[in-house]
Amino acid sequence: MTAHAELTRYRKTLPSTPTTSTTHIDRPRPGDGPLLWRLARDSRTLDLNSAYSYLLWCRDFAGTSAVARDPSGRAIGFVNGYLRPDSPGTLLVWQIAVDESVRGLGIAGSLLDGLSARVAAEHGLSSLETTISPGNLASERLFASYAARHNATLTREVVFTAEEFPDGGHAPEVLHRIGPLHF
Repeated sequence: MTAHAELTRYRKTLPSTPTTSTTHIDRPRPGDGPLLWRLARDSRTLDLNSAYSYLLWCRDFAGTSAVARDPSGRAIGFVNGYLRPDSPGTLLVWQIAVDESVRGLGIAGSLLDGLSARVAAEHGLSSLETTISPGNLASERLFASYAARHNATLTREVVFTAEEFPDGGHAPEVLHRIGPLHF
């Protein structure tokens, strides 16, 4: 199925959409917080936040986040984000992770496509942003692929230098801006 066809199907089946015959995407629930924290921890690439922050995220930002679930309803991937207060048409993707056992099946791309279609339908969406540390090739490919599927321009710029992080052990964060988006 093409990305466009999947987005069309997503719009018709809000709030839950099949991504394959065995998974579906929906909004996170507060009870998903502990598993999302584990998925972030087990990714070995994401900055791990407190378990409490994932509980709050699932409660307060469920409208701008998504969870991929297996047939039993267990979360096997997530993307969390928020609409930027100074740019309400911009979805900032904060984190995205997929369980190691199901990586490579297109779940991360389906999460991004499904979430952006839902946000566009509910709030309007003109661009998507995320930050990626240099060397995170999987994330760079994921977001470049998203831009290509949506016929949007991808630009990059350093948004936070390594010196801006107080612990001194963080790489710079590169802002990836994708837009304009048309839904």
